[in-house]
Amino acid sequence: MINALPERELFAPGHTACAGCAAPMVARTILKVGGPDTIVCNATGCMEVFTTPYPRTSWEVPWIHSAFENAAAVASGVDRALKKLGTRDNTNLVVLGGDGGTFDIGFGALSGALERGHKFTYVCYDNEAYMNTGIQRSGATPKYANTTTTPAGKKIHGKSEFTKQLPFIVAAHGAYVATANIAFLQDFANKLKKSFAFNGPSYIQVFAPCPTGWYHPTDQTVEIAKLAFKTNVFPLYEIENGVLTLNRKPPQQVPVEDYLLKQGRFKHLTKEEIAEIQQHVNSDWERLVKLEESKLKIF
Repeated sequence: MINALPERELFAPGHTACAGCAAPMVARTILKVGGPDTIVCNATGCMEVFTTPYPRTSWEVPWIHSAFENAAAVASGVDRALKKLGTRDNTNLVVLGGDGGTFDIGFGALSGALERGHKFTYVCYDNEAYMNTGIQRSGATPKYANTTTTPAGKKIHGKSEFTKQLPFIVAAHGAYVATANIAFLQDFANKLKKSFAFNGPSYIQVFAPCPTGWYHPTDQTVEIAKLAFKTNVFPLYEIENGVLTLNRKPPQQVPVEDYLLKQGRFKHLTKEEIAEIQQHVNSDWERLVKLEESKLKIF
């Protein structure tokens, strides 16, 4: 259990995150599980900016700031250095990036590091846009969502998907893959433990609502994260050795409208667009259930 771990806080208070931001919960959980023998490579983004306003820092472990595009490449070098020093087995190596720095700008470096088999845990805190630079759309931005670069809603999109299916793309590289949600931190912690023990690259994509970019009240962050789970908008699963397992299933699916209409970024949606999103969520969930039931390796 998270509360059974050492009480020392390795993610210090006093950061400058926006009210209601989910990202600090991600960082705090990582360090609760990883402990003092953790090194963090952090891509440019919200997490880097609000945790390290010079001359202060919230990180009580070794921390490296990389550019937007090369966090996984920097971690690759750290992995090789730790092996050279003979301390690799004693250190948890974490890479942190937002969805913009992961799905888009940093994808090439991530794919290369995965292909080379470096041992690290890449955690993408997914708030579904480039929040730090002005709420521009990213590959993780859902179809029809309002951003500053898609003011009428995201229209240019792949024909078959609601968002880019990055967990499956990463799984095709042979990595341990999991999705997580800040509303279920124990599940996130369990997956972190598994990733640290995995002998190779791991990827965990964490659902992290952003009040600033999603236009929802700051006290509704966890509630909206729960609704993403209850509506099947963001399912919780693992892919191990190519086999998918759903870790948690909502007892009863809630209509996706309940999730969408709590956020200003979706307030422009028509009934037809909401119905389209519901149809996509249903078909995506059915696909995941069938994959789990098959017990077949998908990669």
